[in-house]
Amino acid sequence: MKHLAAYLLLTIGGNTSPSASDIKAVLESVGIEADDERLSTLISELKGKDIQELITEGSSKLASVPSGGAGGAAAEEKAEEKEEEKEESDEDMGFGLFD
Repeated sequence: MKHLAAYLLLTIGGNTSPSASDIKAVLESVGIEADDERLSTLISELKGKDIQELITEGSSKLASVPSGGAGGAAAEEKAEEKEEEKEESDEDMGFGLFD
């Protein structure tokens, strides 16, 4: 991710085709050591491609992925309500242990 972030920073800055040395310079300027293997993979994967088109394609693919983040919280609240109801029903039996 750090390599991609540096690549994107360079493209936003006007460098349409950042090289490995450009990315290394950005990373080293903030004290991060670049991984040569990952860097070469990134450069080869993005070579000759328009970054804006890749972002647009990725966004459309991401939009089709279902995300159920909010559903889990609602289900958790219902489970808690059911547990509370069970606890209350034990108390309403009409007699106590020591009566």
